[in-house]
Amino acid sequence: MKPILVLDSSPLGLLFQKPKIPRADECRDWLKAHLSAGTKVIIPEVVHYELKRELLRLGRSNSVASLVNFENAAAGRYLPITTSAMDLAAEFWARSRRQGKPTADPHALDVDVILAAQVLAAGFDPAQFIVATSNVSHLSLFVPAQAWETI
Repeated sequence: MKPILVLDSSPLGLLFQKPKIPRADECRDWLKAHLSAGTKVIIPEVVHYELKRELLRLGRSNSVASLVNFENAAAGRYLPITTSAMDLAAEFWARSRRQGKPTADPHALDVDVILAAQVLAAGFDPAQFIVATSNVSHLSLFVPAQAWETI
């Protein structure tokens, strides 16, 4: 069984860059290959937020529309935040700090713990998914994570 790909903001952001940016083109080709192979792709709401706020700041309304279209292109691709996910994220945040392994500034929202909690609270088995990211060190404290290029 193919693992479910959970996209972090780093690869997701590359997908909505202009064409002919080599890294972005590489990421789009990577994702097309996975989608063509039937891999399920998940976009957690917190990742949507993280990318959309930056696209809005840059005035890239076409990219915002493309993001929403991509999320709606397949049933279940967009994973909404739930109260249970936020409760689990709070537990992750506190535990990582007690262990001396914070994943963000103490005053930051800490998207990494929310992303991890969203996927786990939704009932995905860690043996069946992998978070595609460029931030393996923080995410792998909570969930399976790998650099997107190596998946």
